[in-house]
Amino acid sequence: MAGSRGARRWVRWLLRHGAVRRTVARQAQRGDLGAKMIVDRDVVRDPYPSYDEIRSQGRIVRSALTLTTVDHEITQTMLRSPDFCVGMRMPENAPSLLQFLLKVGGSWPLGPAEPPSLLSTDPPDHTRMRKLVTRAFSAKAIASLRGRTEEIATELLDEMTAHSGARPRADVIAEYAALLPATVIAEMLGAPLDMREKFLEWGAGGAYSLDMGLTFRNFRRSERDIDALSEWMLGHFEELRRNPGQNILSDLVQAHDSDEGRLSDDELLSIAMLLLAAGFETTVNLIGNGTKALLEHPDQLARLQAEPELWPNAVDEILRFESPVQRTGRVASRDTEVAGIPVRRGSLIIAHLGGANRDPAVFDDPHTFDVGRAGADRHVSFSSGIHYCLGAALAKMEGEVGLRALFDRFPGMRADGPGKLRGTRVLRGYSSLPVRLDPTPVGDPSPVAAQA
Repeated sequence: MAGSRGARRWVRWLLRHGAVRRTVARQAQRGDLGAKMIVDRDVVRDPYPSYDEIRSQGRIVRSALTLTTVDHEITQTMLRSPDFCVGMRMPENAPSLLQFLLKVGGSWPLGPAEPPSLLSTDPPDHTRMRKLVTRAFSAKAIASLRGRTEEIATELLDEMTAHSGARPRADVIAEYAALLPATVIAEMLGAPLDMREKFLEWGAGGAYSLDMGLTFRNFRRSERDIDALSEWMLGHFEELRRNPGQNILSDLVQAHDSDEGRLSDDELLSIAMLLLAAGFETTVNLIGNGTKALLEHPDQLARLQAEPELWPNAVDEILRFESPVQRTGRVASRDTEVAGIPVRRGSLIIAHLGGANRDPAVFDDPHTFDVGRAGADRHVSFSSGIHYCLGAALAKMEGEVGLRALFDRFPGMRADGPGKLRGTRVLRGYSSLPVRLDPTPVGDPSPVAAQA
């Protein structure tokens, strides 16, 4: 039985990643930039020179298997256009061998990129499902969460201080950036806080499912973690049926169980898992990337300490400068054009959000990190159009509260070794960021220096 499951998983990997990986590897060897951004570790580590190179080749560039763009206007137009969709459907005239392999591979785990996820569903189903969860992320709802988020940040910083003891060192990601949003979303969804570490573990594995051309090892981890989260979530639904609460998951379970039947089984599970994982994935990266950027730009940190009213703008600048989500894709649902450029029906366009956020046509001196930048909020880090991130306001609030509390507590904090980037390509952030904690403000003289 286990062997059969393993064989089906291998077929699924072959269909989704194996064949693509082989093709992309060949294209990368021929110098294709789009392919290199999938398989070349150095390019994944620092994609920004490649974004500039793509920009020099044109506003839309043909790459391995897809079209690609780093153009801000093209990205915005495509994401907002009804001529593009997120759903990729198998052609009616697909080869019989492909249809056979799809059948042999069995069903896919309900990951963030699998229908009926909101990320991969088009109207009218997308409109119906999104309406059910929009209220939980309204401006009023997010404002009411700010005080609790500040409390959680203080508690985590207290714990981090206590754990550091005589050796004032910490890992900002594991001890703070990950736990802050995981705690907030767990409370929002009525999930037990003692599951936070498991949620983070499963979310890290599930995040691989967003990438193209995975190794079989990462693909296997992704499916296993998605399956584990699914199993836990189904059990949690039963608990919410027995003991409903005042939270969005209870509301979704009731919508599913109502006579109206507004949610199918798969829709309920898919939405719940997306809310949980997306509720912390982007924000972990936002806080981690922001910490790294401010440590590397002490002049900008000093400016924030002198002008704390700039913190909201600084969060937008962090999102622009190091976008937690680096790319997204759309399929042309009909022959169309974008900014006067023809696009054929069925064409897949990969929009590199991290590149669009450094488009010099929109952002002056785009490779410079400037917390006071005018127009920093024009970034596309949360996508645009009908698929604009539901949790954008929540992520920005948590980023502002989390980063400000961290640097208020440790204004002289500095790096204590290199950070470790996650292995994902769609999501950009750190899995580890070691720091040396220091409550002395930047630029303050040490006691020895003061006595001298």
